[in-house]
Amino acid sequence: MGKHRHASFGPASPPQLFESQPKQPERQPGPLHSSGFLSPRTFPMDTFVLFILLAIGMHVLKTREQAQRIALLGGYLGQFQIEKLMQDVLGGYQRALSETDEQRQTQVWRHLETAEQTLSEQFSRFVLEFAKVPEPQARLSRLPLALPFVSQYFPASTLDLRKLLSLHAHGISQAVQNDPTQPAKRRAFTLSAELMLMQHSCHWFCRSKMVASARLLARHQTAYAQVLDAVAPSTRHAYLQLTGN
Repeated sequence: MGKHRHASFGPASPPQLFESQPKQPERQPGPLHSSGFLSPRTFPMDTFVLFILLAIGMHVLKTREQAQRIALLGGYLGQFQIEKLMQDVLGGYQRALSETDEQRQTQVWRHLETAEQTLSEQFSRFVLEFAKVPEPQARLSRLPLALPFVSQYFPASTLDLRKLLSLHAHGISQAVQNDPTQPAKRRAFTLSAELMLMQHSCHWFCRSKMVASARLLARHQTAYAQVLDAVAPSTRHAYLQLTGN
């Protein structure tokens, strides 16, 4: 018989001393991890995007609310010529103060008395009409910045614009009254401050207190605190008591 040749399969494997543990399957990342939502690298960016979306939403709501306030107040003011009369009176004061001729200056002061009286009467009528506005719609936020829904959900942080306008009407009426013992310049100074403070309240209602103060400074080169110091003492006392300043 021929010799049988055995196929060689290489060297024999060494004996296993311990049983090898089965290889664990590799864990796949979950959907939140795979999307990067919970990744430490993307978390700050996600927070920033969320903040931007929130800010945009707040701005849209604030702009919508301010547009409603402007339409409300403008609808009542549009029935009168208060803004035009105010411009005529303040402009007339500038002309009178710039006159070097005393006789000519006296004529300008007397000519302005009619405009002053008409302005006071129209503003008083406007206040009576605006008093018909429901109290929730006349709320004015005490916060320096405009935030949506403050007047609805935080009424304790608001004040009533109807009462504030009534206060201004009384101050303007008192300043317009012709007191023979009061110099024309002094009356003009006080009435100018009363009118500016009234305008500040209107802008405060439509926008915010901070915006109203900025507009006052830009239009009349006068700070809010200066105007408050220049009005009649009775107006200032009632105003501070009502606004809580």
